[in-house]
Amino acid sequence: MELAEDIAKLRKAAGLTQIELAKRAGVGLRFVRELEQGKPTVRLDKVSQVLDLFGYEVKVGRKP
Repeated sequence: MELAEDIAKLRKAAGLTQIELAKRAGVGLRFVRELEQGKPTVRLDKVSQVLDLFGYEVKVGRKP
């Protein structure tokens, strides 16, 4: 599953609209929309803010 799908599912499971998620995570609505649409060039710090709201974090590593 892709990050975009995961974020959308987490948001919906929490009963949040995109607007509510943006406000709670401290990011813009446009960012949330682009994130859920799978835009390949989103800011990692903002992705971290959204994931933090759900208790997740970004871990960057190399593929084996």
